[in-house]
This record gives sequence, structure tokens and C-alpha cells, in this order.
Amino acid sequence: MTNISLSIIIVNYNTFKLTRDTINSCISEPTRYTYEIFLVDNKSTDDSLFQLKKYFESEISRGLIKVIENDENKGFANANNLAIEKASGDFILLLNSDTLVEQNTIDKCMDYMTRAVNADVGALGCKVSLADGSLDKACKRSFPNPANSFYKLFNINTGSSKADYNITGLDDNGVYEIDCLTGAFMLVRKTTIEDIGLLDDTFFMYGEDIDWCYRIKKAGWKIIYFGEAGIVHYKGASSEDKKTKRRNPKLVYEFYRAMYVFYRKHYTKKYNFLLNIAVYIGIFVLLVKNLISNELKRF
Repeated sequence: MTNISLSIIIVNYNTFKLTRDTINSCISEPTRYTYEIFLVDNKSTDDSLFQLKKYFESEISRGLIKVIENDENKGFANANNLAIEKASGDFILLLNSDTLVEQNTIDKCMDYMTRAVNADVGALGCKVSLADGSLDKACKRSFPNPANSFYKLFNINTGSSKADYNITGLDDNGVYEIDCLTGAFMLVRKTTIEDIGLLDDTFFMYGEDIDWCYRIKKAGWKIIYFGEAGIVHYKGASSEDKKTKRRNPKLVYEFYRAMYVFYRKHYTKKYNFLLNIAVYIGIFVLLVKNLISNELKRF
């Protein structure tokens, strides 16, 4: 039996064309590493799973693509966990269904992670570009905290890298250690997952990547931003209503609930009661405001 180096996990929910293109960007690119792809369908309500199974019939029959069909949508973290538990790879790649993997990205990232000198690197993320060519700032971040979240919310530039949530002062094409990656592309060592555990499925969608990175760093592993390779992220395309182009109110709710869950889990004991209350009120106010305006900014 061939040893699998990499398990790529892609979650589909009503996005046939996006998911098809994401998978094609993986399998059309030659790589020196053996890999498998897990296509996890989160109880799609359209015919996207049927179309994907038909389109990739050959790859599925050969075992290159393994399909997991959920009978209930329990969220993005839960869907990824189902595949992680079945994955054979030494490395796990979480890859959003609205992304395109650029040339040599998989090989470059895997080359870095498999070097003996980088054995202490638990997770790696690449440069993530939006459809217009600009950087998806979520691909290299500090952990959110009351201070940098306040500065970000009110667009205050303190001139301090420690207060810069999006780490804008570092080269987008560089390679360096950071706090937090985006779940759109997160290459994680299997032994790291065995050490720190699966994604926390308390997070339905949003925030699970930040929580995972927090736990990875807390366990002593390094997290690397690898700007020498990249993907294109059609951000938001998988969560918009195709007719109205507006966010599903449930996802707006889940976005702000993720803020609450992360803060409660990791920060409540670090800060005093009054600050905690102020943070919770702030999250609630933002939730109500954005449910009304239906605007959503990735944190």
C-alpha cells in the first residue's frame, strides 16, 4: 500500500462550480508527493454533490477522491474533523471550496514542512490573494484581543506591530513565524493534530482556524506564513445567497458568535470582569448592527 504524504480536505455546500474548480486546481498540478482528497459534503440542498460525483467519477473510482456525505450540516469544523479522522496523510491540508491552488504551491509548502530543520513547525499557510489581486489579510494575523480588535474596528494605526492585527508591516512574499493563519489554506502536521486535538466544532463556521492556531502555539509548535507560494481566494462566494448576493443571516450570527466563543474560551480568565462585560456587549452590538446592514468583515 502506497504511503500517503498529504490529505487534502475540501468541504462542499451548494457550490458545484467553485468546488469543482478547487479540486481541479489540485489534481491538474503535478506534485512529487502522494496525496488523497477528501470531498466532504455538508448536506447540500442542491444537486452539487451529485454533479461533483459525476464529474469526478474516475478519480473517485480510483480512490484519489474520497467522498463523505453528511446527513446533517453541523458546521465547517465538524465536517473537516470527519475527514481528518479518516485521513492517511502525514500532513493535512484544509482548503476552502472557493480557492484555486497556484502552480507549485503544494510542492513548495510540503518541501518546507518536510525539511528536518522545520520539524517544530506545526502549521503553515501560504500567501492568499483575492480575486482582484489584493492580499487576503486574514492569511497572516496576530491573535485577536481587546486592544487590537478595538484598533481594527476604529481603523486606528498605533504604529506598533504588536497592535497590528493583520500584520501589515511584514513582506507579503516573505517567510516568517506568525500567530494565526486562515482556514482557507492551512497545512498542518498530523503529529501536531495528535498533540493538540481536532478542530473545536463549537465553532459552526468562522473562528475555528484562529482557535486551532491558538492551541497549536500554546502547545509549543511554530506557525509559519510562507509567502513564496499562494492560492487565489474567491472570498465570500461560498457563503453569499446566489440571488441576492447577501450574507445568510445565520452566517452573520455565527461570525459574531465565534468571536464570543473564542473570547470566552481563551480570554475571560485573563481580563477583569468589567472588560469582559464590555467585550460581550460590543460583540452583541456589532451583531445587531450587521444583521440589520448585512455586512460581514472577516476577523
